[in-house]
Amino acid sequence: MSNAPDKTTLDPSAITHYHAHIYYDPAATRQKAARLREAIAAKFPDAIVGRWHDELVGPHLRSMYQVAFPSTMLASFLPWLMLNRDGLAVLLHPESGNAVLDHTAHAAWLGEKLPVLLDALDP
Repeated sequence: MSNAPDKTTLDPSAITHYHAHIYYDPAATRQKAARLREAIAAKFPDAIVGRWHDELVGPHLRSMYQVAFPSTMLASFLPWLMLNRDGLAVLLHPESGNAVLDHTAHAAWLGEKLPVLLDALDP
Protein backbone atom coordinates (compact mmCIF):
# COMPACT_ATOMS: atom_id res chain seq x y z
CA MET A 1 0.00 0.00 0.00
CA SER A 2 1.41 3.38 -1.03
CA ASN A 3 1.46 6.49 1.16
CA ALA A 4 1.72 8.75 -1.92
CA PRO A 5 -1.03 11.38 -2.15
CA ASP A 6 -3.95 10.59 -4.45
CA LYS A 7 -3.54 12.92 -7.45
CA THR A 8 -7.24 12.62 -8.32
CA THR A 9 -8.41 14.46 -5.21
CA LEU A 10 -8.66 18.23 -4.95
CA ASP A 11 -7.23 20.22 -2.08
CA PRO A 12 -9.94 22.10 -0.15
CA SER A 13 -7.39 24.80 0.68
CA ALA A 14 -8.02 26.04 -2.88
CA ILE A 15 -11.37 27.37 -1.61
CA THR A 16 -10.86 31.03 -0.80
CA HIS A 17 -14.43 31.65 0.42
CA TYR A 18 -18.05 30.72 -0.30
CA HIS A 19 -21.10 32.30 -1.88
CA ALA A 20 -24.72 31.64 -1.04
CA HIS A 21 -27.16 32.90 -3.67
CA ILE A 22 -30.60 33.48 -2.16
CA TYR A 23 -33.27 33.32 -4.88
CA TYR A 24 -36.65 35.03 -4.69
CA ASP A 25 -39.56 36.21 -6.80
CA PRO A 26 -39.78 40.04 -6.66
CA ALA A 27 -43.59 39.91 -6.71
CA ALA A 28 -44.17 36.98 -4.36
CA THR A 29 -41.25 36.26 -2.02
CA ARG A 30 -39.14 39.43 -1.80
CA GLN A 31 -40.39 40.16 1.74
CA LYS A 32 -39.41 36.65 2.84
CA ALA A 33 -35.98 37.19 1.25
CA ALA A 34 -35.69 40.56 3.02
CA ARG A 35 -36.36 38.98 6.44
CA LEU A 36 -33.73 36.32 5.74
CA ARG A 37 -31.28 38.99 4.56
CA GLU A 38 -31.74 41.01 7.76
CA ALA A 39 -31.32 37.90 9.91
CA ILE A 40 -28.11 36.91 8.09
CA ALA A 41 -26.63 40.40 8.50
CA ALA A 42 -27.47 40.42 12.22
CA LYS A 43 -26.31 36.90 13.05
CA PHE A 44 -23.24 36.73 10.78
CA PRO A 45 -21.46 40.12 10.76
CA ASP A 46 -18.46 38.62 8.91
CA ALA A 47 -20.68 37.82 5.92
CA ILE A 48 -20.89 40.31 3.08
CA VAL A 49 -24.50 40.64 1.94
CA GLY A 50 -24.61 41.78 -1.66
CA ARG A 51 -27.06 43.94 -3.57
CA TRP A 52 -30.58 42.98 -4.54
CA HIS A 53 -30.76 41.75 -8.13
CA ASP A 54 -34.42 41.92 -9.14
CA GLU A 55 -33.20 41.89 -12.74
CA LEU A 56 -31.37 38.74 -13.80
CA VAL A 57 -27.59 38.92 -13.57
CA GLY A 58 -24.71 36.64 -14.58
CA PRO A 59 -25.54 32.96 -14.65
CA HIS A 60 -28.61 33.38 -12.43
CA LEU A 61 -31.98 32.91 -14.07
CA ARG A 62 -33.99 34.15 -11.08
CA SER A 63 -33.79 37.27 -8.96
CA MET A 64 -31.30 36.89 -6.11
CA TYR A 65 -28.82 38.42 -3.74
CA GLN A 66 -25.47 36.95 -2.82
CA VAL A 67 -23.94 36.36 0.58
CA ALA A 68 -20.13 35.99 0.52
CA PHE A 69 -18.52 34.48 3.58
CA PRO A 70 -15.15 33.11 4.70
CA SER A 71 -14.45 29.38 4.75
CA THR A 72 -14.19 29.50 8.54
CA MET A 73 -17.88 30.40 8.72
CA LEU A 74 -19.19 27.43 6.70
CA ALA A 75 -19.74 25.11 9.68
CA SER A 76 -21.97 27.64 11.46
CA PHE A 77 -23.63 29.40 8.52
CA LEU A 78 -24.72 26.37 6.49
CA PRO A 79 -26.74 24.60 9.23
CA TRP A 80 -28.33 27.93 10.20
CA LEU A 81 -29.26 28.63 6.58
CA MET A 82 -30.67 25.11 6.15
CA LEU A 83 -33.07 25.72 9.02
CA ASN A 84 -33.89 29.39 8.35
CA ARG A 85 -34.15 29.82 4.57
CA ASP A 86 -37.97 29.83 4.84
CA GLY A 87 -38.52 27.81 1.68
CA LEU A 88 -36.32 29.97 -0.55
CA ALA A 89 -33.99 28.25 -3.02
CA VAL A 90 -30.30 28.70 -2.22
CA LEU A 91 -27.23 27.87 -4.29
CA LEU A 92 -24.18 27.43 -2.08
CA HIS A 93 -20.82 27.15 -3.80
CA PRO A 94 -17.12 27.50 -3.10
CA GLU A 95 -14.80 29.95 -4.79
CA SER A 96 -11.96 27.69 -5.91
CA GLY A 97 -10.92 29.43 -9.11
CA ASN A 98 -13.12 27.45 -11.51
CA ALA A 99 -16.46 29.23 -11.80
CA VAL A 100 -18.13 26.54 -13.91
CA LEU A 101 -17.25 23.70 -11.55
CA ASP A 102 -17.98 25.85 -8.50
CA HIS A 103 -21.53 26.56 -9.77
CA THR A 104 -22.16 22.92 -10.84
CA ALA A 105 -20.13 19.92 -9.63
CA HIS A 106 -18.92 21.64 -6.44
CA ALA A 107 -22.25 23.31 -5.60
CA ALA A 108 -24.94 22.38 -3.10
CA TRP A 109 -28.59 23.35 -3.37
CA LEU A 110 -30.98 24.01 -0.53
CA GLY A 111 -34.56 23.65 -1.74
CA GLU A 112 -35.40 23.81 -5.43
CA LYS A 113 -32.49 23.24 -7.81
CA LEU A 114 -32.61 25.98 -10.43
CA PRO A 115 -30.94 26.13 -13.83
CA VAL A 116 -27.75 28.18 -14.12
CA LEU A 117 -26.56 29.80 -17.36
CA LEU A 118 -23.08 28.30 -17.63
CA ASP A 119 -22.18 30.34 -20.74
CA ALA A 120 -22.03 33.40 -18.45
CA LEU A 121 -19.18 31.87 -16.41
CA ASP A 122 -15.46 31.76 -17.06
CA PRO A 123 -14.03 28.24 -16.62
